[in-house]
Amino acid sequence: MTEVRVRFTVEENYAGWRLDRYLQEKIRRLSRAQIQRLIEERLECEGGRPLKPSSKVKAGLSFALRKQADPEPDTPLTFDVAHDDGALFVALKPAGLPVHPTARYHHHTFTALVQGRFPDRKIDPAHRLDRETSGLLACGGAPAHTAALKRAFARGEVRKTYLALALGAPADDGFEVDAPLALTRASAVKVRMHVDPAGAPSATRFEVLARRRAPDGAPVCLLACHPRTGRQHQIRAHLHHAGLPMVGDKIYGPDETIFDRFTKRAMTDEDRAALRLERHALHAWRLSLPHPVTRAEVSLEAPWPDDLKAFWDGCG
Repeated sequence: MTEVRVRFTVEENYAGWRLDRYLQEKIRRLSRAQIQRLIEERLECEGGRPLKPSSKVKAGLSFALRKQADPEPDTPLTFDVAHDDGALFVALKPAGLPVHPTARYHHHTFTALVQGRFPDRKIDPAHRLDRETSGLLACGGAPAHTAALKRAFARGEVRKTYLALALGAPADDGFEVDAPLALTRASAVKVRMHVDPAGAPSATRFEVLARRRAPDGAPVCLLACHPRTGRQHQIRAHLHHAGLPMVGDKIYGPDETIFDRFTKRAMTDEDRAALRLERHALHAWRLSLPHPVTRAEVSLEAPWPDDLKAFWDGCG
């Protein structure tokens, strides 16, 4: 069986952490002892001194972990381009395609596909979208352009609007969820966020665009979601907190244990019926951001994907 290398680049908010603690945060299914063994036996540092479990990491540090290449799950293996002027590259990411390599996905990722499609360029995403989220993904056409876009995101100069389908009937046509989010250790799903007064400040504004009913009579609403902050799973966690679970959400929907069965390829017919949709119903719809070279505002919109349109059309 061949080996692959899963690459990591340390983000600014992890600067100063021990390497083993950083990797335990990124690979939550492994114990501290397993992480330390990986570092000692399978870590490759890209330049600089060798790293130990106790090494303190710096922002921008890059390294890779070698692992046996298991068969990768099926994903879409193509994407459309919404905008490309050499400096700013915006892809239409399909649902199901991971952006970056993970323990389960290596070649079947957006970064691998875009490298294979444009081998003479260094196109890199400036932000993240969850694997099941479809829509606009902004990238730099070269490292300097990606860095400029990331600074724009960090300074709050980028406006993003998502479309979501949620179960329930909001009392108002416009509402805001301002609730700090943190990872929860109590959940069986280690990546699950929950509202915690000690968590990171998180705010999302929601607009009800339309209301319908699913074939079984359950109320469903179409929402425009305007995140004011950029926390992990923010829109999904805030909708769960508001009592409006997103259609198709395996973590914040009807039963979080569905996610565990999904990862083990053991979902039941009851799970699928409860979810109503094969993926969570979130779509990165509109994006306005400063061009990485000219600073002129660029605004783009991604069409409603077929699977979400079909679900919505089936609601009365």
